[in-house]
Amino acid sequence: MEYSLPLLPTISTSCIVISAALVAYGWYLIRKRNIEAHKKVMLWAAAFALLFFLIYLSRTIFVGNTSFGGPDNIKIYYTIFLVFHIFLATVGAVFGIVTLLTGLKNNLIKHKKLGPITSVIWFFTAVTGVVVYLLLYVFYRGGETTSMIKAILGF
Repeated sequence: MEYSLPLLPTISTSCIVISAALVAYGWYLIRKRNIEAHKKVMLWAAAFALLFFLIYLSRTIFVGNTSFGGPDNIKIYYTIFLVFHIFLATVGAVFGIVTLLTGLKNNLIKHKKLGPITSVIWFFTAVTGVVVYLLLYVFYRGGETTSMIKAILGF
């Protein structure tokens, strides 16, 4: 039996991985005091995060969300993990926007405090996002495509 990975979730998950890798590189650049390169890389990281969000939102609106298709005995653990990921992603996005704005406005005292916190949250968001993707499309076949609320709560 042949099975292929779904295009949009694969692209959007790749965007988050690229975003996290760029954040890590941006962190390296700022530690080397390369401010201009840091700024460019972090803006690219934000662009890939935004691209993820636009793909995810479009898919949610036009196609729906994929429910968990794995065994029923681990569905509760998947759901708890998914809720944790969604919480991290939401917090990471808000922190990311604030951190970007403080950097762009040269409010460097706030930016230097927020940057490391935001980066760590974003790394955990990316890792948990990849795990959600693996659980939905690689380790198990995705369940039915349904509304976001139904997919999250497992109805």
